[in-house]
This record gives sequence, structure tokens and C-alpha cells, in this order.
Amino acid sequence: MSKKNILVSFFVGLVFAVGLGLSGMTQPQKVIGFLDVLGNWDPSLAFVMIGAIGFHAIFYRIIVRQEAPLFTARFMVPDRRDITWRLVAGSALFGIGWGVAGYCPGPGITSMTSLDIRPIVFVAAMIVGMLLFRIMDKKLPD
Repeated sequence: MSKKNILVSFFVGLVFAVGLGLSGMTQPQKVIGFLDVLGNWDPSLAFVMIGAIGFHAIFYRIIVRQEAPLFTARFMVPDRRDITWRLVAGSALFGIGWGVAGYCPGPGITSMTSLDIRPIVFVAAMIVGMLLFRIMDKKLPD
């Protein structure tokens, strides 16, 4: 990876982290509050999601019309569109983890800067889960 790519990746990650912090999405109680539809429901996560989906919907269509991305030779867009048991199981596992911990990967990593033990444990468990998946992936059928 070139120095330019590393710098751009760092800048994009920094903007993402600042956005997560400003929107309050690094606070697990925001996620838990969003999922508590029968109790003290907090709709702020829905507004963050709607903003992200809207931004993506507009700019994705503009960007993919270009011949190539700015910093690599080709676009890396998934070509599979089928729904597999692995996709459903992974999505369910992600959702369960998100609901229980109140973190997903981006906010979890960003929240580690607080030095609170909870996001550190979450990220450590996430890394262990990714390593276990790499081991098991070779043994699982598609």
C-alpha cells in the first residue's frame, strides 16, 4: 500500500470516527435505546442511518460512473447477490452482538480511545471471533 493510500485511509477513518463521536454513536446506550422500541425508545440512530443511506445512495451512483477509483485500478463491488445461510447467520450474529454490547466494529474501535474497559473487551472479543471465523471458514460449506 502506498503512502498516499495510507494517508487517505487514515483521513477517511478519522472523519468516520469524528462523525461517530459527534453523533453519539460511540455510546452503547444510544444503540440499546434505539433497540428498546417498547420502552424508552431513542430514534437518534435512525437519523444517523437515514443520513448515511442517503449520502451513499447519491454518491455511489456518481462514483461508479467513473472509469476507475482514484487510488486503485478497479472498483471492488461485490458481485454475489444470493442470500446464503452464511449471510443470514453472520447477520444474525452481528445483530445479536450489537444488541447485547451496544457496539458494532466502527464505534467499538473508536470508543477504545476512552480507555474504558468495555470497548476494549468488545474489540478483543471481535478479533477473537474474526480469528475463529478464519479457522472455521475453511471447514464450512458455502
